[in-house]
Amino acid sequence: MGRAWKYGDDINTDVLYPGRYLDSYESSYLAAHALEDLDPDFAKNVKEGDVIVGGKYFGCGSSREQAASALKYCGVKAVIAKSFARIYYRNAINMGIPPIETPDVDKINDGDEIELDMENGIIHNRTTGEDIPFNPLPPFIMEIINDGGLVPHLKKKLGTD
Repeated sequence: MGRAWKYGDDINTDVLYPGRYLDSYESSYLAAHALEDLDPDFAKNVKEGDVIVGGKYFGCGSSREQAASALKYCGVKAVIAKSFARIYYRNAINMGIPPIETPDVDKINDGDEIELDMENGIIHNRTTGEDIPFNPLPPFIMEIINDGGLVPHLKKKLGTD
């Protein structure tokens, strides 16, 4: 279970991870600057297992993978949105973060306690007591996510761990 960090529509990759920090790929550096321009307190206060909640077209903008990896390194468990930019959607999967699409993000408020049932496609809002359905991700995508992302998944498949 984790806290919901709710933002609006059209959250772009420059807001998720500002371009001025593209000089390092170190995980702690990426985590320290996640969402810095939108929510300066995010990186200091996010906890392992928290979720990001967005509106329409989450992750629009550039194709930079750091927008997804910065959230992973902060401990974000999932991103829930009405819709995703396709490149961000795939980058999230590649980093091991499930992108969950539901039209019902309005049923989640900033700070709500969220629990995810990925297998059955249910977001349990523990704060309001409401269950919000979503289409579960296909098993082959969940395999990638459960393995920690595409690179660890491929290493596991190829036996090169």
